[in-house]
This record gives sequence, C-alpha cells and structure tokens, in this order.
Amino acid sequence: LQLVESGGGLVQPGGSLGLSCAASGFSLDDYAVGWFRQAPGKERDVISCIANRDASTRGDNTWYADSVKGRFTISRDNAKNTVWLQMNNLKPEDTADYYCAAFGVGIYPICPKDNMDYWGKGTLVTVSS
Repeated sequence: LQLVESGGGLVQPGGSLGLSCAASGFSLDDYAVGWFRQAPGKERDVISCIANRDASTRGDNTWYADSVKGRFTISRDNAKNTVWLQMNNLKPEDTADYYCAAFGVGIYPICPKDNMDYWGKGTLVTVSS
C-alpha cells in the first residue's frame, strides 16, 4: 500500500508544474487526498485537499490554503487512481518538498496532517531563476 508522487523539478518564477499522486495496493475512491509541503526549516503544512469520489458532484469538494488559492488546482482521476495538483504562476516561496497523503474519512475536503492514513515520500519543487 503506497502513494507515489511525481512531477517535481526546477521551474522559473511564473512557470507551471503538475504533480501527480498515484496509489497502489488500494483505491483512492473513498479517501480524501491532500497535498502538503515542507520548506527547509519549516513545518509540513497542508495546501490543498480533495474529498472522496462520491463528493465530486458537490461544489465544495476541494479546499485550498490562502497561499495557493487561485494558482493551484487539485483534481482526481478515478480511473487512474491518481490525484493531481496543477501549480501555476509559481513563486520562489513555493519551493518545498511536496507530499500527498490520504485520509480515510473522505466525505469532506478535510486533511488533518496528524491523522492521515497513508503518505507518499515526496517530490521536490524548486522555483528559481
């Protein structure tokens, strides 16, 4: 049972990256999935969360931190058992290790860092000119 992130890398300010979080050994359908990031010397914080598959028809099935609202978009691809994070207009302060995690109580876009059930190992995003 694991989550694997991919898509990190080096990008210039104002650029875009797409991160993926693929699950193996279990289905993400019933899980809320969150993206977290941790910059050097700082705590790991949640930046976005998406509720489970059944909540997809609701308009309130996603949540974003103020720091990324309007620039990042989280989405699910249920057929591929994957959650995506599209990051646009990247800023140097977005530089961090990015992690995805799954939470078994998935009906709402709530991703409590201390209670997530599964974590990926992370992927590094560096925003620099």
